[in-house]
Amino acid sequence: MTIASVAAPIILVLVYGGVAIGRIPGLRLDRAGIAFLGGAAMIAVGGVDLDQAFRAVDWDAIALLLGMMIVVAHLKVSGAFRALGALAVEHARAPMALLIATTALAGLLSAFLVNDAICLVMAPIVVRATRALGRNPLPYLVATATASNCGSVATITGNPQNMVIGALSGISYPAFSAALAPVAAFSLVLVVVVVRLVYREEFAERAKLDPHVLHGSSHPGQMLKASLTCVALAVAFFTGVRPAEAAILGGAFLLLTRALKPERIYRELDGPLLILFAGLFVVVAGAERVLLTPDAVASVHALGLGDPWRLSALTAVLSNIVSNVPATLALKPFIPSLPDAHRAWLVVAMSSTLAGNFTLIGSVANLIVAEQARAAGTPIGFLAYFKVGLPLTLITLAFGTAWLAWT
Repeated sequence: MTIASVAAPIILVLVYGGVAIGRIPGLRLDRAGIAFLGGAAMIAVGGVDLDQAFRAVDWDAIALLLGMMIVVAHLKVSGAFRALGALAVEHARAPMALLIATTALAGLLSAFLVNDAICLVMAPIVVRATRALGRNPLPYLVATATASNCGSVATITGNPQNMVIGALSGISYPAFSAALAPVAAFSLVLVVVVVRLVYREEFAERAKLDPHVLHGSSHPGQMLKASLTCVALAVAFFTGVRPAEAAILGGAFLLLTRALKPERIYRELDGPLLILFAGLFVVVAGAERVLLTPDAVASVHALGLGDPWRLSALTAVLSNIVSNVPATLALKPFIPSLPDAHRAWLVVAMSSTLAGNFTLIGSVANLIVAEQARAAGTPIGFLAYFKVGLPLTLITLAFGTAWLAWT
């Protein structure tokens, strides 16, 4: 019995409990601070030494996330997102068409870019458009949040947990997309169907819309440069270039500009998310080194996680308790030893993402839309969201698991 063997499980429980709650009572620590403190504590008690902690951090995942943050920041600051959103909304001539346009745009953008950033940009556009048209913004905001989660299933760059899985699993970008793009497509169609059924009053009347959305200021040259960089990144990803390398090079290229001050880009980067990742990597590595005995591995294998249905259910439950990135890292030590690790990683990616649609607090994307809606004076109630989230989550998880079990 060592200090590390006693302290490591306590640190793991405290960190995951703090991440689940979002804070530690009596302290001003957020999730990133909790994870960082947990990683430091794991080093202090001897769960890992400093060199092992550095090796525990998956720098591929960190680099990919940082590079994509820079790309998304340039698209946002240049006005590309506003222009694209306004263009899509202005061509919607009926409430149902507006719903389809909102869902398609949020889903397709989230399929390639980080879904949290897409929600941050899309929510204000949806609020302004629906208010100008005299429509109820609630169905369209719920569609934005759920569609961003569903669309992000499709690729490694769609959301943070997929980036972690891409780095840990070694699954190529094309293989990942080939496996999960059909699940994303089915889920996006289902978003439209479920929102239409739940909020049938909004779509019952055959209103004709004439939307005019404020495009806002833009930097045309920078917008073109950022858009072309995105196309180049997509080509690189699908032709086998290492995603982290492509993202870092693309982000660095975009920083070469005379149009935008770098401070404007830096303000858009989510530094706390990078700190959260680094801290959780170290905490999980320390717990794995101290606690992952043969008996512990055998007891987890007894759960039958090689079965896609069991693994999907466990991932979905964990994701709703501690959030999707911590849930993914908690499963990390056990996936490589499963009979079909390739499929298991895809199941975890699918389930951890789609489970985020279950409740309003189930994913960061949902919380971003809810906060934007509250700030605009159109709050989203828990039950109002749950009426869509419950059936959508259950059906998409069932379809996604069946698809991966079959293929």
